[in-house]
Amino acid sequence: MPTSDNPAPREPGPANPGPLVGADWLADRLGDPGLVVFDASVGAHRAAGRRIPGARPFDLDGALSDHAAPVPHTMPGPAALTEALRALGLHDTDTVVVYDGAGVYSSARAWWMLRAMGFDRAAVLDGGLPAWTAAGLPVEAAGPEYGGPRGSFTARPRPGLLIDAEAVAAALADPAAAVLDARTRDRFEGTAPEPRPGLRGGHMPGAASLPFGELQRPDGLMRPAGELRAAFEAAAGGRERLRFSCGSGVTACVLALGADLVGYRDLAVYDGSWSEWGLPSPQRPVVTGPGR
Repeated sequence: MPTSDNPAPREPGPANPGPLVGADWLADRLGDPGLVVFDASVGAHRAAGRRIPGARPFDLDGALSDHAAPVPHTMPGPAALTEALRALGLHDTDTVVVYDGAGVYSSARAWWMLRAMGFDRAAVLDGGLPAWTAAGLPVEAAGPEYGGPRGSFTARPRPGLLIDAEAVAAALADPAAAVLDARTRDRFEGTAPEPRPGLRGGHMPGAASLPFGELQRPDGLMRPAGELRAAFEAAAGGRERLRFSCGSGVTACVLALGADLVGYRDLAVYDGSWSEWGLPSPQRPVVTGPGR
């Protein structure tokens, strides 16, 4: 007889589709056993009041970040993440599609977090909720928080996918590595103010600018593989060891998604990103201008 310690066998979710799926792929499988859809919208998009039917909240502004950390959107520890995702009903055998209301923005952060904790059965919805609605697919009113059965997910951390300031400093000194900054070019160059108070303007010495929006087409879908590869080669100068930063570790994951799609494998995201590096500190130098 099944118990909480020995649950009944579960039907696994659909075959892992890879890191990116289209709205048609999800529409054909929505409601299938073992398929979990997460809404990882942040800020105003989280409060938009509509969702893909059955979507569960992957709340990066809430339980899916470590609020005891000094900077926003810090990855929770394995125990906290395990608890948060079990509370959302996630099982290790499930297949996840994660989206957000902006397009491909914070959904990539949720995908990278899952990967960093050993869960590979996840994909980002290309174009997010805007692409879903543009295809004429149904939405529903965002209801109360998920209240279904608990899951059995267990975090299995993979060291090195999320890195700290010391690892970034080492990458900046490594001729085989490239540190790519996903913020807008004016923030990178220090000609626009940072949206978070107390941060210096500019970028890390030796970093290169690759705004995350440049990986997307005007309609919000990710660019074709050839265009993505060209963007990374231009920014990274042919280097294959890529480290990504942004404002708070969210849109850096869009770069990680794009790089993964075109075959880069030595990838890491700076969890603290500019929210940490940009704080006044003689140990973390900042320069302005166009950069490398």
